[in-house]
Amino acid sequence: MDILSNLASGMAQAATPENLMYCFLGVTLGTFIGVLPGLGAMIGIALLLPVTYYLDPASAIIMLAGIYYGGEYGGSIAAILINVPGTPSSAVTSIDGHAMTKQGRAAVALFMTAIASFVGGSIGIVLLTAFSPLIAAFALTFSSVDYFAVMLLGLVASASVARGSALKGIVAVIAGVLIGTIGTDVSTGAQRFTMGVPELVTGVNLVVLAMGIFGFAEIVASAGSQLRRTEDQSIRMRDMLPDRGEARRSVMPIARGSSLGSLLGALPGAGPTLSAFLAYSFEKSISRNKAFFGSGIVEGVVSPESANNAAAQTAFIPTFTLGIPGTATMALILGALMIHGLSPGPRLMTDNADLFWAVVASFWIGNVFLLVLNIPLVTIWVRLLRIPYRFLFPAIICFICVGVYSVSLNPVDIFIVLAVGLLGYAMRLTGFEAAPLLMGFILGPLMEEYLRRALLLGRGDFRVFLESPISATCLAITAAMIAWPAIRSRLGRRHA
Repeated sequence: MDILSNLASGMAQAATPENLMYCFLGVTLGTFIGVLPGLGAMIGIALLLPVTYYLDPASAIIMLAGIYYGGEYGGSIAAILINVPGTPSSAVTSIDGHAMTKQGRAAVALFMTAIASFVGGSIGIVLLTAFSPLIAAFALTFSSVDYFAVMLLGLVASASVARGSALKGIVAVIAGVLIGTIGTDVSTGAQRFTMGVPELVTGVNLVVLAMGIFGFAEIVASAGSQLRRTEDQSIRMRDMLPDRGEARRSVMPIARGSSLGSLLGALPGAGPTLSAFLAYSFEKSISRNKAFFGSGIVEGVVSPESANNAAAQTAFIPTFTLGIPGTATMALILGALMIHGLSPGPRLMTDNADLFWAVVASFWIGNVFLLVLNIPLVTIWVRLLRIPYRFLFPAIICFICVGVYSVSLNPVDIFIVLAVGLLGYAMRLTGFEAAPLLMGFILGPLMEEYLRRALLLGRGDFRVFLESPISATCLAITAAMIAWPAIRSRLGRRHA
């Protein structure tokens, strides 16, 4: 009852005209910033952070939080329509989402994305409201050993994202891990694979890799093709609705993606990107229609979208309750709290309970705003497909270059995105998928870091990975995933 009363008082504070205005402004800006390739919520929050000096603390955090989870909504729009992920977490959505666009079903993909994002965000808010202390305590039990085991499991599972040969998926994952090693070694400070280029000392940026491997490669691959155009008539509500079979098949993927994203979002360092990729991998591995993943199946859209939006909500748990930012964007919001003299941590929920519950209540309002805002905008987004390619492609290239350059103001990144784009195009021609490569790039450096920490704590003894129940369970699942294809093949021959 205390939670309900606190939420009711927070809702009364969040529903004031001023806070409603800032919530709507935040989610609207977040949606449009998320659509622009390479920008993302972090840049939007960084640009608007000075504005929060002049706002009430609750209004400031409500607006910045709206930009964050609004960006997760908007990032999938460009990914679905033109195969250019607005945010890294929406890269996996483009696999099936853009395939649906090529089939002339962009409106259905965008509508289901809005629904899945709303449901995932709502489930994440429920867990944030009810289980913040419990989930935060569970996250604290994760040691470097456990993190390494989870990362290894995610890395092996990401190979299942690839269509066709599992060997090609593994090769793509390894390529992503190798690209992730470029730059300065975190432990020793030594430069690795920089080839004497000073701009590579900091490594290859995730935005640069995602824009090149998906966006630029799509431009090269689609230069001589045409998407199926929508007719000039306006899109009606029934044109956005999936058929009964798709709606029925979407229920459990949304529930599983939301649950997985809610759990991973509470872990510092995981966040929406990891949640989306693991949700897609898990859904494909258990689906009866796994052969259709990548060809425009609705489960491949709703599962990662519900996961990344659920993770976007529960990412506030370690930030608010522990003072540990789970992502770089959360670090900016943590800075905004400190700007206003607030100390994130266990005492935030007691010393500043009014602000905490007002921000949590604003998440409900913001998710409703996003649902109401995005469904009518489906017609406008689909109309983008009617723009002639001779105008659309130069505009996409311009957005990619501007977005990539704005990340670190490094002109070399533009040449890197061109090189990565050519690599992505070559991978398409040879049957390799880009998603496992991106997953390897994300998880590889993290796994290396946690491996070193674990071995230092265990004095070089690898048995330390079997002493933790979490680590041992994850390693057992990983071994089973590696051995299962060979076992299944042998069973199939014996059955034949």
